[in-house]
Amino acid sequence: MTMLLILVALLSAFAGVLLLGPVYIGLLQRLGFGKQIRVEGPEGHATKAGTPTMGGMLLVVVVMFLAMAMRIEDASTLTPMLALVGVSVLGAIDDFVNVRTGLGMRGRYKLVWQTVVALLAAFYVQRHFGLDTINIPFLGGIVIGAALFVLFMAFVIVGVSNAVNLTDGLDGLAGGTLIFSFVAYLLIALVEVPGSKVAMPNLAIFCALVIGALIGFLWFNVHPAQLFMGDAGALSMGATLAVVATITGQLPLLMVIGVVFLAVILSVVLQVASFRLRGRRIFRMAPLQHHFELVGWAEEKITVRFWIISALAGLLGFSLFLASVDALR
Repeated sequence: MTMLLILVALLSAFAGVLLLGPVYIGLLQRLGFGKQIRVEGPEGHATKAGTPTMGGMLLVVVVMFLAMAMRIEDASTLTPMLALVGVSVLGAIDDFVNVRTGLGMRGRYKLVWQTVVALLAAFYVQRHFGLDTINIPFLGGIVIGAALFVLFMAFVIVGVSNAVNLTDGLDGLAGGTLIFSFVAYLLIALVEVPGSKVAMPNLAIFCALVIGALIGFLWFNVHPAQLFMGDAGALSMGATLAVVATITGQLPLLMVIGVVFLAVILSVVLQVASFRLRGRRIFRMAPLQHHFELVGWAEEKITVRFWIISALAGLLGFSLFLASVDALR
């Protein structure tokens, strides 16, 4: 029955975004919600100026409506929903400011908002599930205490949220990589681990809703994009992914499953650190995908190759999870 509900959820979310997409794009165009392209970005991106943004709000609305219609709200899904809605509001405001000014919100304001939502989500997860342990594949759990667990989870939520946002720099890039990450955690949520709360069918259904919505979004976001995800989608999807990873008890595996996001945010950190310390850049441009653009790779080639890496990373992460479960039994 669960597998049938997962299929229904995925197809319903896909159909919802596919049907509402043209209407939503038309609405954004009438309202003048066109993306402002920063001058310091790759020259080829100038043609993207004016493309409707804030597409993430369509994803959030479809996912939340179907989640409530399917009545999957429980302890395993309420926190991802909180993260999805809470951070999407922040992203929508940032998208609105970008449309009006071309700059977006100040970084410190976004960070404060993200941190508040992350701490609320982390506190709820810790209190409800009584989590105080980080599960390392093949090594078992490392007890770090409730307070440190909350701080660590909040840090990861903020980090992954921004990592996905940085990845959202090419048509279809963030959406496609997110799909493979959520597929991996959907499968993990279905596995029953003795003595654990990992098996969570409603969380798997929630992941299916997100996956279906993202597939529908890619219909309009593949090159040349008719609609951008914007911060409303990238920030909220990243935060939601981190919450899902935590609830399944497999947060460390996110470094494998989300290796593309990790590589992208590390490229920015290394670029900034190198320039400040040595006065030299490591990459031609950061985030990483723009480096490959300047090297000469076509946008579509970068996107598909990152998708391939993400798919393999998701498969590897799920395989490591299964192997770890078998080893610890």
